[in-house]
Amino acid sequence: METKVRRQILHNKLCDILGSTNVYYQSPSSAKMHYPCIRYKRVTNRSMRADNKRYLSHDAYEILYISEYPDDDTPDKLEDAFPYIRRESRYIGDGLYHDPFYLYFKGGN
Repeated sequence: METKVRRQILHNKLCDILGSTNVYYQSPSSAKMHYPCIRYKRVTNRSMRADNKRYLSHDAYEILYISEYPDDDTPDKLEDAFPYIRRESRYIGDGLYHDPFYLYFKGGN
């Protein structure tokens, strides 16, 4: 599956989880965003090889969920929706709660 198609599948899934279209791909931090929102960017590709062939490949994304509410359950929904996701430590900046994640995504998961 093409990377662009996989990213669009991920984008649609993030919109469904959030329940809105406040999902931004590779937006600069200066972009006007509406909260709660998800910002994400592709950071790398993870490949596993054997016998000089690639047999497994996942795109890797940094996902940042930003909300004005400390007790929002969307971060839990993100963890439940993806099998290859890792939650990082929450931080607060400009009065907003930031929940970072690292996700390996291949389109079907």
